[in-house]
Amino acid sequence: MKVVCEGIDLSDAVLKVVKACATKTVTPVLECIKITARNDRLTVLATDSEISIQKTIKADIYEEGDVCVPGRYFSDFIKKLEGAQLTLSSDEKKMTIVYADSQTEMQVLSAADFPKIDTDINESSFRIKTADLKRFINSTSFCCAGDDSRPILKGCQFLIKDKELCVTALDGFRLATAHGTLISSTGDMDIVCPARTLSEIEKMIDGDGETEIFVQKGRILVEVDDTVLTSRLYNGDFIKKENIIPKDFTTKVKVDKKALKDSIERAAILVRSDKNSLIIFDISSDKIEISSNSEIGSVQEPVKAETEGKDVKIAMNSKFIIEAVNALNEDKIVLAFNSQIQPFICENEVNKDRLYLILPVRTMNNA
Repeated sequence: MKVVCEGIDLSDAVLKVVKACATKTVTPVLECIKITARNDRLTVLATDSEISIQKTIKADIYEEGDVCVPGRYFSDFIKKLEGAQLTLSSDEKKMTIVYADSQTEMQVLSAADFPKIDTDINESSFRIKTADLKRFINSTSFCCAGDDSRPILKGCQFLIKDKELCVTALDGFRLATAHGTLISSTGDMDIVCPARTLSEIEKMIDGDGETEIFVQKGRILVEVDDTVLTSRLYNGDFIKKENIIPKDFTTKVKVDKKALKDSIERAAILVRSDKNSLIIFDISSDKIEISSNSEIGSVQEPVKAETEGKDVKIAMNSKFIIEAVNALNEDKIVLAFNSQIQPFICENEVNKDRLYLILPVRTMNNA
């Protein structure tokens, strides 16, 4: 293989795909980026077997071929050559990178060992406004589980019915759900997409246009500006949110979002080294008393609120409530409770397009 390309173009492409390289694997080729030179186009591709990202750029191809280079080393090195014109040439053992009056050599692996990536995914699809897709991802994916004890909870459920989309995520301690309307859909769907995949999609898409997502046989594909992302979907039955979210509440509170957020964040500072980062809401007729206590000190602040129903005192993980409040986008938000040991919800006052449910923390006083 021998090609000439601009460093800025190759760096941009490599930085996009390197995020799909495996980091801990017994298969060395999965730590590589595959480079393919064909028909005046240079394609870089990486995969860890769950997600793959491919980017194509223009180049002068003098000799076609394929080669696998060490992903992260190659990425870091090419990033330092963004202002140069590069000549890449390779044989079975090494790649030579020539820039200005200098050259560098890197060991390579055979492209024959790189897994085949299927990009023929078009059985089903749905189209959505790009801004709406970003909102769905940003307002739910942070509630996905981070461990492998229940793999399906590491993803978001996309439930499509009659061009209505509902996205749900939960990790066993909290739940996020958001809903809205699609531009079009080839039919109803129920898929669970890994949170990591959604994060990469969110970085790919931009602007006020539309994004089309293709689905086929447990895989998903998104293409944006010569970048193609494919990913496997999770198999299994996702938890039904209707069985978790309470339908009625004994206490409802309307409060200014900024005032609540600022108070929670101050209370959280003193407990951030504790396991549960525990803060307490003591809700009465006209306020929420927010408090926290640790070896560092204590905080106790009243926040004005409009309340209906019974007084309640409830403990919670400060990180969970901060992230839920941050994800809401109106000046006034509503919190609803049943008791100190039952899950409670947070949502916008007017637009009910998203909802967050949080499980309280049991303490000595409410066990």
